[in-house]
Amino acid sequence: MLSIRDFTLRHEDIRRMVIDAEDVACVHPAHSAEHALLVLIKSGYSAIPVVASDGKVVGTISKTLILDKILGLERIEFEALSTYTVADAMNPEVARIASDQSFMRALQLSIDWPFLCVENDEGIFTGLMTRRGILALIHHEIQRENRD
Repeated sequence: MLSIRDFTLRHEDIRRMVIDAEDVACVHPAHSAEHALLVLIKSGYSAIPVVASDGKVVGTISKTLILDKILGLERIEFEALSTYTVADAMNPEVARIASDQSFMRALQLSIDWPFLCVENDEGIFTGLMTRRGILALIHHEIQRENRD
C-alpha cells in the first residue's frame, strides 16, 4: 500500500497541477463588486483571486464577502453593489506558493485554503492550484499504486 510519505517523495514537482493564469477567472481591485459577483456567478466558483495591474495577487473575493458588504439590517441592499469596489470587499489574505515548492507544502496549504495562488520569483501570479486537483492527484496515485 502507498503511504503519503512515499507519495510526497516521488512528486516534488507541482507544476503539472497548476492551472495557467490565463485560464483562471480573476478580477482587478478597482472592478465593482457587482462585476465581481457576475464573474463569480458565471464562472461557478465561490471565490477567485484579485490580481492588480502589476500581475500580483492582492487578495481573494467571494460571493460571501460581497453579500456581507451589501447586507443591511432589514434586507439585502442590491443597489449598493455598484458603489463598492472589489478592494472594498476582498480578503487580503492569500495562500501563495512558488512553482518550485514541494508537493508537501501544497498539500499542507490546501488543508485551510480551497486554492493556492502560484507565483514566480518576482511575485507575479502565474497560475492556480486547487484543493480538488491536489486530492485528485493523490487519489489517482493511490489507485495506480494499488493496481501494481
